[in-house]
Amino acid sequence: MKNIFQPAVNKEVIEIINKLSPNTSQLWGKMNVSQMLAHCNVSYQLVYDSKHAKPNL
Repeated sequence: MKNIFQPAVNKEVIEIINKLSPNTSQLWGKMNVSQMLAHCNVSYQLVYDSKHAKPNL
């Protein structure tokens, strides 16, 4: 598995994201680009923002 914290991998991911457009079709699943980016952003928000309540473990 690639490590997103390695500069080369990080650059590759950013390049892929920058190529997305509202008309980009999904390769698998049912989400469109906006839904996918929102879905991926939730993990970031859980860690770095106070938008979502932290799980009570």
